[in-house]
Amino acid sequence: MDILFNPISLLLATAKDVIPVLLLLVIFQRFVLKQPIPRPTRILAGFVAVLVGMTFFLTGLDLALFPIGRTMALQLAENAQQGGVTTWLSYGKVYLFAFLVGFSTTIAEPSLIAVAHKANEASRQAISAWGLRIAVALGVAVGITLGTFRIVTGTPLYLYIMVGYVLVVIQTYFAPKMIIPLAYDSGGVTTSTVTVPLVAALGLGLASNVPGRSPVIDGFGLIAFASLFPIISVLGYAQLTQWKVERKNRKMYKDKTRP
Repeated sequence: MDILFNPISLLLATAKDVIPVLLLLVIFQRFVLKQPIPRPTRILAGFVAVLVGMTFFLTGLDLALFPIGRTMALQLAENAQQGGVTTWLSYGKVYLFAFLVGFSTTIAEPSLIAVAHKANEASRQAISAWGLRIAVALGVAVGITLGTFRIVTGTPLYLYIMVGYVLVVIQTYFAPKMIIPLAYDSGGVTTSTVTVPLVAALGLGLASNVPGRSPVIDGFGLIAFASLFPIISVLGYAQLTQWKVERKNRKMYKDKTRP
């Protein structure tokens, strides 16, 4: 609650992080490109808007998103431990919550909406914006669910990541070439403003309440799943679409050649 009563401190801290970026852009524009700064008044107003917006956003994270994710993870883990002996099957509600959080936050992710819209425009509507968003959201949901399973069972993180990237390499070889760069970018856009706070809070809250787990060692790593599995899901979505098109074309060809 300290942030709520110290908005000036948070504003100054945000300015400390953002001002170097602004200075770098100004220096590059003036001394490298040797061009005047276009519309300086508008840029200054935008910079102020960024500072205020980031201040409110960070306040919202601290007061709402982080506590909600952490509290729900704790309550679900405590519920799973009621009744004595627990196994990984006892955490079914945690897995369901992780899946729903991963899917819903990714669908609402502004960066994914922007990428999906641009992909639809660039491909002349060959790539469905909603299809891409759903494919990415399913990848994140499955990844976070598997990540919570890893926290509950305590299995090594690197095993999941190694197997996942081996699968990505195999899929890359067979996937349509047009979709490969977009699929790789889809893994990055998921780790943004809406998804990361809730996912990080979920991992830390769960690891804090599962016996034998360390928040530092086991609580982090969910973001890696959220970045990896969308690549797999988008490549799989493209491969499935390609298979359906080829199957349809083969059927049409057989119908035409049939006497």
